[in-house]
Amino acid sequence: MGLFPKDRNLATAPDRVELAVRASDWQARPEELEVRLDAFLRRFLSWRSRNSIQALIHEGLVSVRPVAPERPDDPPALAVELRPSRRLHHGALVVVRIPEEHRLPEVLAEPGELRVLHEDEDVLVVDKPAGLVVHPGAGHDRGTLVQGALAHAPGLAGVGDPARPGVVHRLDHGTSGLLVLAKRDDAYDSLVAQFGARTVERRYRALVWGHPDDDVGLVDAPIGRSIRRPTRMTVSASGREARTRYEVQQRFTAPVEVALLACRLETGRTHQIRVHLSAIGHPVVGDDQYGGERGVLSPGRPLLHAETLGFVHPGTGRPVSFRSALPADFRDVLERLG
Repeated sequence: MGLFPKDRNLATAPDRVELAVRASDWQARPEELEVRLDAFLRRFLSWRSRNSIQALIHEGLVSVRPVAPERPDDPPALAVELRPSRRLHHGALVVVRIPEEHRLPEVLAEPGELRVLHEDEDVLVVDKPAGLVVHPGAGHDRGTLVQGALAHAPGLAGVGDPARPGVVHRLDHGTSGLLVLAKRDDAYDSLVAQFGARTVERRYRALVWGHPDDDVGLVDAPIGRSIRRPTRMTVSASGREARTRYEVQQRFTAPVEVALLACRLETGRTHQIRVHLSAIGHPVVGDDQYGGERGVLSPGRPLLHAETLGFVHPGTGRPVSFRSALPADFRDVLERLG
């Protein structure tokens, strides 16, 4: 996520950012100040887009302590605010919580294995192996894909979010497959816009427990962060819209009942495919976070692979598409199933 400006010292890895609402910052009188929450955060987190600011709010990471005019010396308690349109007044306090996985140290180049499928002056397309973390976070200060990419292409350091340079989308730690990094600011802006407009083609293959009733289906269910387990996501009426299409490619009945699915993202929420498939009773095989680890097959990671990635090339304006073959561990499980 990267909450920090480029000139901030990231080594301290704070767990929250506190911002006071002051009329002087807006050239207004205290009694006249009224500003939307998303506009307020956009001003003080100016390196982030409005959409990403609203995402912070929708994910429950922003809290507000308003000032009650009748009790200026005894303000209300701090409370999570999910409305980007919430109006703020002089004297209020806004707190942005930084989840543990996003409390980032300084991102340094570090040589490592990097499977480059395509590279030009605008983009770097890589094939991420399962088990490789995309960017540094809590418990993963070294050996990430971004650090390897920085060693390969040092110019990434100044592109996009300083906490995850060049990154325009992510793959989970246990997910393998295709990832594109931007090498220039204009390429970064173009790719971020394409992901935001949902025009990027993202197709996955997943091995799931059980057999879906229909050969083709759509999971249309909002996803939000779990209140009880903040590192997990869950289907929630208060979450953000999320849609995953799937098609059954093959059904296996022995030694266990599983199915191979082709999945296509229509939105891009955290853990989306894993959460959606679990929600319909068919968790990804090996996914211990969402009910997919059952003591058999035991692949050691969720069998989810980002197989196809297509977008409009930022430099040429032409559509490009890349494909990644299933990795060895995924193929081995399929061979065991016959």
